[in-house]
Amino acid sequence: MPTAHTLFIADLHLAADRPDITAAFLQFLSDKAIAADALYILGDLFEVWIGDDNPEPLLDTVATALSALSQHVPIYFIHGNRDFVLRQQYAHRAGMQLLPQQQVIDLYGTPTLIMHGDSLCTLDIAYQRFRKWWNQPWWQWLLLKTPLKFRQGIAAKARRKSAANKAHYAAKQQVQIMDVTPEEVPKLMADAGVLKLIHGHTHRPAVHQVDVDGKPGERYVLGDWYSQSSYLSVSAENWQLVFTPLTDH
Repeated sequence: MPTAHTLFIADLHLAADRPDITAAFLQFLSDKAIAADALYILGDLFEVWIGDDNPEPLLDTVATALSALSQHVPIYFIHGNRDFVLRQQYAHRAGMQLLPQQQVIDLYGTPTLIMHGDSLCTLDIAYQRFRKWWNQPWWQWLLLKTPLKFRQGIAAKARRKSAANKAHYAAKQQVQIMDVTPEEVPKLMADAGVLKLIHGHTHRPAVHQVDVDGKPGERYVLGDWYSQSSYLSVSAENWQLVFTPLTDH
C-alpha cells in the first residue's frame, strides 16, 4: 500500500510559449498528484495572471486537469506575485481551495507554515514597495475592472521589468537582494509557533537549517519548473525534494 504523503509545488510559471512545462505539469497531476493525500500550490502557477476572464486556452486546459484531480485529491492554492488576482471564479473551475498568504497546516503531526515566500525578501525594497501596493484590495478590484487588453499590456510591461531587474542585480552581483532575508525566517517561524517552513518564489530549491528560539527548525524551498519539474513530497517519515528534468526543452 502506498505511503500516505502530501505534495507541494510552486513557480511553474505556466505560459503558452512553454508547452513543455504545461505537458510536464499535466503528467505530474496524472502520475504523482493522483496518489497524494493533498496537493498544495504555493503561488506563481502561471507566468502571469490578468483576470479570471482571460480566454487563453491554456487556462481551460489547466482548469480541466486540476478539476479532474480534485475529484480524488484536495487541492489548495496560495497566491504568488504573478497570480495575485486569481479569484474564486477560476479556483472553482479548477477545484482549488484558496488559502491566505500564510497558513499553518498539520503535516502528519508536524505544524508547518506554508507561503509563497516573496514577503521574506525584505532586502528588495523596490519590490516590497510594489508588493504593498498591489496587495491592497481596492487596487486589485480597480485593476480587474479595466479592459482585458489594458491588463494584458500591464502584464507584458511587468514581465519586462522583472527580467530587467534580475539582469540588473546579476550584473552588479547583488542577486542576494532577491533572496530571502535570513533574519526574517526565525522570527516568522517563532511567531507562527512552527519548526517547519515551506515556500517558493526564490527559485533556489534547498533545505535550510534554522534556529528558532534555540530549537532546530527547517526551511524547505521549492524549485521552479523552467528546466525541471520540482516538488516536495512529505510523509510522516520523510521530507524529500524531487527534481525531474524536462525532456522537450
